[in-house]
Amino acid sequence: MIDFSPLWETMKRKGVSQYKLLKSGIDHKTLDGLKKNNNITLLTLEKLCDILECTPNDIVLFRKNK
Repeated sequence: MIDFSPLWETMKRKGVSQYKLLKSGIDHKTLDGLKKNNNITLLTLEKLCDILECTPNDIVLFRKNK
């Protein structure tokens, strides 16, 4: 299971708003998908890492289904 809770924690820690993500090329549909833990492309993951100056581990967590 994909969990984007680290993204929101990283954004808060770095002072990056959802508005900044939108202005930096992340569209509304993708942002909505992130809130719902939907899949994203690796290109989007790379964009998020560039915007937040972090690694994928700061954005996504993979959990095993029980």
